Amino acid sequence: RALLWLGPVYLAGYLGLSGSWVLLALALWLCWGLNRRGKRDRLAAALALLEDEREAVCRGLAARHLPAWVHFPDVERVEWLNKVLVQAWPYFGTIMEKTFKEVLEPKIRAKSVHLKTCTFTKIHFGEKCPRINGIKAYTKEIDRRQVTLDLQICYIGDCEIHMDISKFNLGVKGVQLYGTLRVILEPLLTDAPFVGAVTLFFMQKPHLEINWAGMSNLLDVPGINVMSDSLIQDFIAARLVLPNRITVPLKKNMNIAHLRFPVPEGVLRVHLLEAENLVQKDNFLGAIRGKSDPYALLRVGTVQHRSRTVSRDLNPIWNETFEFVVHEVPGQDLEVDLYDEDPDKDDFMGSLLIGLVDVMNDRSVDEWFPLSKTTSGHLHLKLEWLSLVNDQEKLHEDKKGLSTAILIVYLESAFNLPKNHFEYSNGECGAKKIKNNKYLKKMEREPSSFVLLTVGNKTQKSKTCNFSKDPTWGQAFTFFVHSAHSQSLHIEIKDKERDSALGTAVVCLSHLLKDPNMTLDQRFQLDHSSSDSFIKMKLVLRALNVEEPDPQRVKAGVNASKPGPVRVTEKAGNQHKFASPPQVSKVPPMSKDSAVLESLPKKDSGEDLDAKDSSAAPVPSETVSGLDEAEGKQNSERGPQSAVPSGAAAVPTLPILQEMRLAPSVTSLGSLPSSCFELSSSNLDIHNGAEMPLGEIQLTVRYASIRQSLVVLVNSCRNLVPSSNRGVDPYVRIYLLPDRRWTSRKKTSVKKKTLNPQYDEKFEFFESLENIKKRSLDIAVKNSRPFISQERKELGKVRIDLSQEDLIKGFAQW
Repeated sequence: RALLWLGPVYLAGYLGLSGSWVLLALALWLCWGLNRRGKRDRLAAALALLEDEREAVCRGLAARHLPAWVHFPDVERVEWLNKVLVQAWPYFGTIMEKTFKEVLEPKIRAKSVHLKTCTFTKIHFGEKCPRINGIKAYTKEIDRRQVTLDLQICYIGDCEIHMDISKFNLGVKGVQLYGTLRVILEPLLTDAPFVGAVTLFFMQKPHLEINWAGMSNLLDVPGINVMSDSLIQDFIAARLVLPNRITVPLKKNMNIAHLRFPVPEGVLRVHLLEAENLVQKDNFLGAIRGKSDPYALLRVGTVQHRSRTVSRDLNPIWNETFEFVVHEVPGQDLEVDLYDEDPDKDDFMGSLLIGLVDVMNDRSVDEWFPLSKTTSGHLHLKLEWLSLVNDQEKLHEDKKGLSTAILIVYLESAFNLPKNHFEYSNGECGAKKIKNNKYLKKMEREPSSFVLLTVGNKTQKSKTCNFSKDPTWGQAFTFFVHSAHSQSLHIEIKDKERDSALGTAVVCLSHLLKDPNMTLDQRFQLDHSSSDSFIKMKLVLRALNVEEPDPQRVKAGVNASKPGPVRVTEKAGNQHKFASPPQVSKVPPMSKDSAVLESLPKKDSGEDLDAKDSSAAPVPSETVSGLDEAEGKQNSERGPQSAVPSGAAAVPTLPILQEMRLAPSVTSLGSLPSSCFELSSSNLDIHNGAEMPLGEIQLTVRYASIRQSLVVLVNSCRNLVPSSNRGVDPYVRIYLLPDRRWTSRKKTSVKKKTLNPQYDEKFEFFESLENIKKRSLDIAVKNSRPFISQERKELGKVRIDLSQEDLIKGFAQW
């Protein structure tokens, strides 16, 4: 064995090679061994999880190994289904062994002359079967005639497959596969089998890792392993990852074309604006920290775009725009990864994952997103959701050069393609190129054709149909269109074997505008081909439209672009709480953060309040009292659901409170945008022994699902009780209980000498929604006093139990 180790050294010396070649070979061998050990360790860890999930979780395996139901409460365990799979797996393995021998092996041999000796010597699918870690069923955001399921697939297999090709042994010994498989059952029927078809596809590229055997071990060599893994994943993505689908009809005569190729949900337009406080990745001599050269990778499904690189800047500005076709919502997400460009290997700088459901509902989101998997950094994105509409009036050309429409091409089949380029060409040119019988025999075969589709400067290629004059592709393609009146679709059918054109066609998109539905479904005559050669396609043109967001919805983005609600305050200059008649002042200016209040829904059972009219004219006392009566009726109906406990002291109804309560009190959180948080002696108020309210604070609280954070907007306070004759300097302090650490405290700025301070400041607590629901907000208004002063520091306090609130919807209260 020692002589075997010295063999390469001797061989290098015998051939006169330098010692650097030996060192290079040694480095490659070490890296190869490291890759092999890493794969074995990961497979062993995954198998341990499969054997005893509870013990593996207790040992603290990596989070990616944990089943989905651990992280997501809406994902259900299906142990009964896993038990069925365990029982059926041996029979499935027998069927697959037969399929490999009788179906797959002949197809591989027919691919090439060099593969004629291909033989499967061992096929064993092992004892470990695929496992479903959880299932999520969608019932709200989908059509009522379908059932949509997301299956968390985990296959950690001990399969063993060996194949001999010309005395070379290739094989696989162990596979790991993780991914989310979506299963759609549609349409639901009223007769057996009750489901028309089943559609399967992966939402994202599944994670795949293969342990090779035999000569295939060479694929684990550094450099080659990355290429081989990516080729296999691309092969799977071309067939099973969106927008590609597998549709199996369950009922006879079921038309599945619209199920395999549905119209996309919409288009996501991403404006990559800038970033700030990115981590420093470049360094000199391993000690001196420099700047970074950041760029961004943006992905939705299998489509990826790369931004330009900004050199030596930790606060880069890109101002670039990218567009993605979104096929499934919910399901698809926007992934953003930041990297530092280096000559050798790019360094990771942070990532971002944004769910597209909220973006679709909000229509437009413009905000700073914190980067995850890094120590610092924020990314500024503007996201626009574009709906697909059948309206020719929306097809006006964009001045900024952005897309105005989307073209969907359903490529079905072709008929009577020529065998070769010379079959339809006349003249002596074709005859001269046929030089020998071998070339003539090759040209007599049926063509292996594929299609190149081009719109503007983008070209897409179909799959290849081997040896057929009537190929059927059955694929869908999408193109962004800037000017439907002037652009065209160019089609070219080519033969893979001879790289020659078998026919071309040009379709002007203006022809689709003549149809009311902007659709063409027909055969198109091929040019430069036989006289009876056609290609069958369906072309659908849809305009891109940015719809107005629902005014009743709380936006998931932090900065809403709606004006703020009507705010009722006391008469200017009046500091006495018992002498002012009802009077409504004009609306003070609102900040951009506080403007989110307007988007909250109005559900009060009393009279409707017109914001414009109430901000311009005084409100009669009869109207105010009427609203107050409606409030009392609503509160009495709520009963035990009231946020104020039954043991709390009753707060007397004062004239000034009748003036300011134009909406229900704190017991109806989320009912109207301008109801009241009172700083008094109730459970939600300050406990200082006083029976009268100590003032009010205006808050907006909601959970931003895109940012995974609780957002608290402190807008303003009013009618605070002074703690001394010299006035107060109020500020607001916030804790997310039970965390009372000083580092987690949030604090506004100090407003000098005022009892009605205006803050308009935003604070965020980055926690999951499940954790937020178990906590409460402790908000106190304090007086910024000198250290040695004897003045009272705390002016009032509010405590909000978040478990009782609809945080996704949000609420805004006085």
